[in-house]
Amino acid sequence: MVLSLLKVFTPAFIAFCIGIGITPLLTHYLYKYKIWKKKPGKIALDGTDALEFGKLRTEIETKTPRMGGIVVWGSVGITTILLYALDRFFPGSWASKFDFFSRSQTWIPFTTLILGSLMGLLNDTLDVMNPEGEKGIHLRYRLVFVSFIALFIGWWFYAKLGANSISLLFGGTVFVGWGIIPIFIFVMVFLYASGVIDGIDGLSGGVFGSIFFAYALIAFYQNQIDIAAFSATVVGALLAFLWFNIPPARFWMTETGSMGLTMTIATIAFMTDTLGEGRGVSVLPIIALILVATVLSNIVQVFSKKFRRGKKVFRIAPLHHHFEAIGWPGSKVTMRYWILSIVFAIVGVSLALLK
Repeated sequence: MVLSLLKVFTPAFIAFCIGIGITPLLTHYLYKYKIWKKKPGKIALDGTDALEFGKLRTEIETKTPRMGGIVVWGSVGITTILLYALDRFFPGSWASKFDFFSRSQTWIPFTTLILGSLMGLLNDTLDVMNPEGEKGIHLRYRLVFVSFIALFIGWWFYAKLGANSISLLFGGTVFVGWGIIPIFIFVMVFLYASGVIDGIDGLSGGVFGSIFFAYALIAFYQNQIDIAAFSATVVGALLAFLWFNIPPARFWMTETGSMGLTMTIATIAFMTDTLGEGRGVSVLPIIALILVATVLSNIVQVFSKKFRRGKKVFRIAPLHHHFEAIGWPGSKVTMRYWILSIVFAIVGVSLALLK
């Protein structure tokens, strides 16, 4: 038990230290080369200019660097490779005991994180290079990319790992057969849409951190120690990011962070479901309720504007910007979202561990 706990939390501590260490160098280059939007503004999901958003963000849009998500996946990547290398070069040593990079548990989520983050990095690069503002990879192509990755992983779960059912919240399973593939695609695309949670200083780091910590606990309970260690390592990296992202933020996470993280949450949820003899999928809407609410607020806003002749339900969508628009300071929104994320994580983990 003690060794398992050390294997989970030691990589998390290493990732935190690496993140703290590499951030000054990263921010130096982000500010030196002005890695931020050259023109303020945002395009709403219906294709129109988000005017209300512009009122809140006009000044800081062109002064705060993007690509802060590099701290997260960079720290996780360095930690993972470092511990893997120590295990290979010094087998049997104390350092080899902390290697969590295993084919059976962590190859898939790690690869998902890196691929998603690199695609997000490409999008962010195109965004900041364009003098006209938000001109990265078009949303439809990003959705195609996420769907393709989800299709492959969903097929792998079904064809290679034998995943063909989903656990129910209060016991039992439902057989879905090959249907697990489209279900996985839906979940990953839905979670990717929640990446817009990265909209207020400190918000995304706290929300994502609570979710990954919850799944670290669930995986640990299932004795999937490598998944638990990987999830905890992401938490450590997120805490390092959050150290510099609390108000006033030194940088924003943007797509290079949110894309990889949301895709990885979906992957870990399914790996801690029937594959881990648990309820990873059924508790996902509870653990990630903040992300679910974020996506639903966008959907409600778009449908309301389309079918109610332009009338809006929220001042701004997603929901966290609505609270800003009605007068809540950004720090208050962030703190309350953090509190709710922790509460939902506790509830979700408790339900996941019910016998």
